[in-house]
Amino acid sequence: MNKPELVKYVESLTETKQFPAFKAGDTITVDYTIKEGSKTRTQSYTGTVLQIRGAGTTKTFTVRKISGNVGVERVFPFSSPNIEKIEVNKRGVVRRARIFYLRKLRGKKARIKEARF
Repeated sequence: MNKPELVKYVESLTETKQFPAFKAGDTITVDYTIKEGSKTRTQSYTGTVLQIRGAGTTKTFTVRKISGNVGVERVFPFSSPNIEKIEVNKRGVVRRARIFYLRKLRGKKARIKEARF
């Protein structure tokens, strides 16, 4: 079995959910399940998408939020079974696919212009 056949086989084994289209600069809310012992609960994480990377089953996205004056980033895999839903709150206008410059900015300078339709 060569590499493209192996990749197709692995992708056929993983279950993919349909999420709304989003890109870097958008503000999204990710609802995901957390297992603590025998209990499970749903927690939501709202922040700005910094990047989307990878392809296929290894595709991930990074979300950044400010929590208690500290920047917190979290990487979510698209193929994670723990993600229940993704909701796009605001569409942002940025010129880059990876907006890491946002890490250095604070307060009003860290705002992203909202897309108007």
